Amino acid sequence: MANIRSIDIMLLDDIFDMDGGYVLNFSDRTFAQFFAEELNIDIDDPVYARNGSSKAKRLRCFLQTVDKATVVRSLNSLWEYREALRQRSGQADTIENSHGRFLALINKLEGTRENISTLKQQPVAAFDRPTLNLLKGELIALTSLDPHARGYAFEKFLQTLFKAYSLTPHEPFRLKGEQVDGSFQFGNETYLVEAKWHGKPIGVAELHTFHGKIEQKAAWTPGLFVSNSGFSEEGLVAFGRGKRVICMDGYDLYETLDREIPLNHILDRKVRHAAETGSPFGRVRDLFPY
Repeated sequence: MANIRSIDIMLLDDIFDMDGGYVLNFSDRTFAQFFAEELNIDIDDPVYARNGSSKAKRLRCFLQTVDKATVVRSLNSLWEYREALRQRSGQADTIENSHGRFLALINKLEGTRENISTLKQQPVAAFDRPTLNLLKGELIALTSLDPHARGYAFEKFLQTLFKAYSLTPHEPFRLKGEQVDGSFQFGNETYLVEAKWHGKPIGVAELHTFHGKIEQKAAWTPGLFVSNSGFSEEGLVAFGRGKRVICMDGYDLYETLDREIPLNHILDRKVRHAAETGSPFGRVRDLFPY
């Protein structure tokens, strides 16, 4: 049985409009057709109607019966369909932080220890809203520090953020002739980090300098450049495409915390954007539209 709790089902009830036995805008026919065509699953099988024959009851039973991989695959397909419907109608999402909460559930089902509460050695939950708010407050508070203290504090903030999402960060380290602002583990790769808090957006010189550090490491080493003030459009154009760097700005950090989108999903979407477009910077608000 899939490890999906009653409280998770309540969230899915809201997200997929499952009041009154319905699921989104599906009829019985299109519901069966969707599962057959998208997932090669017979949702009309009597095994899923043990608790009732409505679409919502069959879906709940299905999610509590099949393996986790199938649950994740099915939920992702339903989310994609939901978002296509919503964007087609131009309807605003009425559920607070629905995408972030949905991705946190997917993380839990996949066994990803992304929960921030692990920092306090507490039991793992879907997400820890109080700690997210605390981190968001710390990010905002950095603006009141003097420049020298702020740079160091920004590095420490990122270390805490990476640790919160189980990305196994390392402290800043110095090699001969160069300073690296730390590293973290994402998937099977180790990312080097450059962290800057400047008054102006980062230009091409800083991007090339960081890329030069990366090129001195193993051929598969990628990097994350975090600039609170963002990146100039001219600098990004001059930096070019196809580099081993992805970028994140201060607003990306704020939206990650404010919208409760798990950081691993942010990084995954940025990597995919870079692979598909060649551009190192995909904004969170564009990659995760409301």
